[in-house]
Amino acid sequence: MFDFIKNISPTELVIIVLILIVFFGGRLVTSLAKNSGETVKEIKKIKNEFTKAIGIDDGKSKKN
Repeated sequence: MFDFIKNISPTELVIIVLILIVFFGGRLVTSLAKNSGETVKEIKKIKNEFTKAIGIDDGKSKKN
């Protein structure tokens, strides 16, 4: 869905962040970054719980 993000170079990412800071201020940008990070973490957690509940092994399980 967001495959275009993989094609953004670090320089372009820095420029985008600087533009966002200029337009919206640092406080808003940091809060957006924090919230999006927490959202991604929660989505991964839900995905892992779902695959575990239905018994799908994605090959990434840790073996002791």
